[in-house]
Amino acid sequence: MRASWYGPGFHGKLTASGEIYDQYALTAAHKDLPFGTILEITNSRNNKSVLVRINDRGPYIQGRHIDLSKGAAIALGMVERGVIKVKVKEIVFDASASSLVQMD
Repeated sequence: MRASWYGPGFHGKLTASGEIYDQYALTAAHKDLPFGTILEITNSRNNKSVLVRINDRGPYIQGRHIDLSKGAAIALGMVERGVIKVKVKEIVFDASASSLVQMD
């Protein structure tokens, strides 16, 4: 899977989910994953990983599968390369295994 990143030109503008885009947040754009999906993205070259939340649509360039925020790109060490090969894993939280504790 190939990832690219986007940032300065979109900072402060609305995403497809209706959120304001923050280029330093750990977010990403995907063509069809539901908004709010959490993914672990791993740079195949250096094994650096980051968790991102899908909040936008894209990328719209053939051969690219996910568009990362600049913050995520920095975490992965990919800003200078621009496009890299990544491993993607969806993170699923099991609500039945969680417990809620009241905080006073």
